[in-house]
Amino acid sequence: MNIAKEMERYFSPQMLRLLNNTAKIAGESGYKAYIVGGTVRDVIIGWKNTDVDIVIEGDAIKLGRIIVARLLPGAGFVAYKSFGTCSVKIKKGLKLDLARTRKEIYKRPGAMPTVRPGSLEEDLKRRDFTINAMAASINDKDFGKLFDPFNGTRDLKDGVIKILHDASFLDDPTRILRALRFASRFGFRIESRTKRLMKRALETKALDNVSSGRIEKEIRILRDSVLS
Repeated sequence: MNIAKEMERYFSPQMLRLLNNTAKIAGESGYKAYIVGGTVRDVIIGWKNTDVDIVIEGDAIKLGRIIVARLLPGAGFVAYKSFGTCSVKIKKGLKLDLARTRKEIYKRPGAMPTVRPGSLEEDLKRRDFTINAMAASINDKDFGKLFDPFNGTRDLKDGVIKILHDASFLDDPTRILRALRFASRFGFRIESRTKRLMKRALETKALDNVSSGRIEKEIRILRDSVLS
């Protein structure tokens, strides 16, 4: 499946140029670049968002610095070395987030994950819900090619929130709050297995393993989503 036409309708001409140039710069280093996660979801359903998420099969922080130097002088830049990610603040309300494709290991329920470089498929596999586990190429040779190993497009069409594996809510209990947020935001239903595993995680007090700061952040986002 290819969503190039949807991407061309969704992104402004300026953003399309930035994505094309990002992919070209990535190619110079032997990397490949993709929009990913919520950005792909929003492109498909046409839900406007000011954050653009990109994954790089390579050093995302190095690439981010080059992008700022060559394409966006003066843009804000913040790197998060432990996760291999960075953020480029283009202008007020518009942000480019770059991350290295990675896999994650949870040493205990609710802990922040240990991150290791991984493939695109491993990166998609670590995500929260099928509707957020998609990527689309921004590389010139296959621009718009969709990678959807967990049938996220089908669940978007059906309006379903579905986790990827049974331990998902134990690995990261904040996904419980995210499931409620997406259900409210998009008017989707939570799939029965996902709902059952949410209840099981709550019964085992999984959220007690998460720091209050992370829970408060998710509650603020949920509040803003419901009341906006």
